[in-house]
Amino acid sequence: MIVIVDANIVFSGILNSNGKIGDLLINSANSFVFIAPEFLRTEIYKYHSKISKLSGMTLEEVREAEFQICKDIKFISEEQIKQSAWLLAEKLVSDVDPKDAPYIAYSKHFNCKIWSGDKKLVSGLAKKGFTEFISIEDLYKWKAAH
Repeated sequence: MIVIVDANIVFSGILNSNGKIGDLLINSANSFVFIAPEFLRTEIYKYHSKISKLSGMTLEEVREAEFQICKDIKFISEEQIKQSAWLLAEKLVSDVDPKDAPYIAYSKHFNCKIWSGDKKLVSGLAKKGFTEFISIEDLYKWKAAH
C-alpha cells in the first residue's frame, strides 16, 4: 500500500523514533511504500535546531533519527504531479490550510491515502468530502493483515 506521510508525522517520528509512529516508519518497508513531497527534506533540515531543543538530542542525534525515520520514505519531486491534481488540491485546501496542498495533490495523483496528525486538515477536508486519510490504528491493522 502506498501512503503519503506528512511533515507532522515525520517530525513526530524523529522526536520519538521508539514510539508507534517511529516504529511504523522504520519497520514497515515490507508492508508500505511511504512517499512524501521532496520539499519535506528541506523542512526537516530547517527545523533541526528546534527538534534538538525540544527533544534534548544533539544535532548529530537528530540527524541520525532523521536518517532512520526517512530511510524508507521515497521523496518525490513536485514536478512529477499532474497539474489537474494540483488545481484540485489547491481548491480543496484554500480555506483550510493552503500549505497542505502538496499532500492532497500527491494523494490524487497516486490515488492513495495520507497519514497525517493534522486534525484541522483532516476534519476541514472531511466536511468537503475528501476522506483519503489513514490513521495509525488503520496502518497497524493493515500491516497485521498483510
